[in-house]
Amino acid sequence: MKAVVLEKPCEADELVVQEVPTPKVKPGWVLVKIKAFGINRSEIFTRQGESPSVKLPRIIGIECAGEIEDPSDSSFQKGQRVVSLMGGLGREFDGSYAEYALIPSSQVYLIDNDLDWVELAAIPEMYYTAYASLFDTLRLTKGETLLIRGGTSSVGLAALQLAKSVGAVVVSTTRNKEKMELLKQNGADFVLLDDESLSEHLFSFFPNGVNKVLELVGTVTLKSSLKLLADHGILCMTGILGGEWVLENFEPMMDIPSGAYFTQFDSGVNFKEKLLVELFDHIGQHKINVPIAKVFPLDEIDKAHRLMESNTANGKIVVVILNRTSEGDYKDLIGNRKISETKNK
Repeated sequence: MKAVVLEKPCEADELVVQEVPTPKVKPGWVLVKIKAFGINRSEIFTRQGESPSVKLPRIIGIECAGEIEDPSDSSFQKGQRVVSLMGGLGREFDGSYAEYALIPSSQVYLIDNDLDWVELAAIPEMYYTAYASLFDTLRLTKGETLLIRGGTSSVGLAALQLAKSVGAVVVSTTRNKEKMELLKQNGADFVLLDDESLSEHLFSFFPNGVNKVLELVGTVTLKSSLKLLADHGILCMTGILGGEWVLENFEPMMDIPSGAYFTQFDSGVNFKEKLLVELFDHIGQHKINVPIAKVFPLDEIDKAHRLMESNTANGKIVVVILNRTSEGDYKDLIGNRKISETKNK
C-alpha cells in the first residue's frame, strides 16, 4: 500500500509517499480502508520532532474517515462507513497517512450519514475537540459570553459555529487584521485584534469580563486570558497554537483570579463516544457547514503540511486517497470540490 512514513524529524518538503506492506489483521483490531483524513497541528509537531513519546519510524495521522476493509473478530461488516481519531492512532501505532490503517476495534466508530468523504474527514478531531471543550468541559449555555482566543484556527472556527448554534455571545480574536472580516462572516458577535489592547477593548464591551474562555493559543496568552474571566467564569485550555508547552513562573494563587476556574481539554484522554454521536446529531440538526480550506491528494502531503504551517488555511485541510485516475470517478470522495490547484492544472 501507499503510505507516508516518518523516518526522522524533517521539513514538510521531505515527506514522501512510499510503498509499504498492508497491515495484517489481528484479533481486536480492524483494517480500515482510508478514504480521507484531516491535517492536525499535532502532526506538524510530530514531524518536527517535538513529540518525544512518538517512536519513529511511524505512519503519522491522528484521525481518518473510511470503510471497514476487514472486520476481523469485531461486529463490524466490510464496507461500513467509519471514523477514528486519537487513542494512539498515528502515535502509539501507525496512523492515517496511508491507504489502509489497522486500528483497535474499540476506537472505530460507525457513521450513518450521507456526507461526502471530505466533509466527513474534516469533522472528527476538529469538531469533537470544539464540541467537547464547549459543552462537556466549559458547559456553555445559551446567552453566555464566550471568548475564543485563536479564533481563526480550524478548531476556533468550529467552536464559533457551535457556540452560535446554541445562542451564545461570541468574542473571537485574531492576531491578523486581515482575518477579522473572516470571523465576522462566520458569525462572531465581536472580533478583537489579539494585541496589547485586547483587554482594554474586551472590557469596554464586557466590563465584568466573559463567562467562558476557550484558550487555543496556549501558554503564551494563558495568564492574560484568565484575567478576562467574569466572577465564577471558566477557562478551558485546549490548544497550543503558540508552540510553548510549558509555562514558567506560573503562580496559581496569583494568576488564577479568585472565584474563577481553570481546566483543560485533551481529545486524546478519556474519549467519549457519546459526545461523538451527539456531535454528528448537532451538526445535522443545526445544518452546520463544515469549513474546508483545501483538499490535497496523498502524494501532495508536503503541500498540505506547508499550508498548515503558513497559518493561512482558514478552515480544515483534508487529504484524500485517490486510487482512480478520472476526477469524475471520485465524486463520491470529494463532492463538487477540487483537488489542490496543482492537481487540476
